[in-house]
Amino acid sequence: MREYLNEILEGAKRDGYVCTLLNRRRYLPELQSKIPSVRQFAERMAINTPIQGTAADLIKVAMVNIAHLLTKKNLAAQLIMQVHDELILEAPLKEKDEVAALVKKEMEEVIKLKVPLKVEIAAGKNWDEAH
Repeated sequence: MREYLNEILEGAKRDGYVCTLLNRRRYLPELQSKIPSVRQFAERMAINTPIQGTAADLIKVAMVNIAHLLTKKNLAAQLIMQVHDELILEAPLKEKDEVAALVKKEMEEVIKLKVPLKVEIAAGKNWDEAH
């Protein structure tokens, strides 16, 4: 793990940016700062971005795919919001199973990874009940 993190940091210092798995770049000119606290903050961003940024990219792609499929299938369900790695949807009870299966599939298959993504689905009349 340490070797992986060192490689990310070395690449960021060399290139001036880091990339997410989907190749979104985050430029980090602060890595060249003469002020230690500014440079150290940029180093932490360089290490966190490929991991946290990739997670953000994946959920955004999944959200676009899910919204498209809900419309394509003429479902009344709607994406309401995202909370970290969760998607909150509102759907008629009669669509619950179909929408749950659609969301699970799209989130787990958003991108092919060496380690499969596992998604848990919960339902309830409100967010509290779903947890």
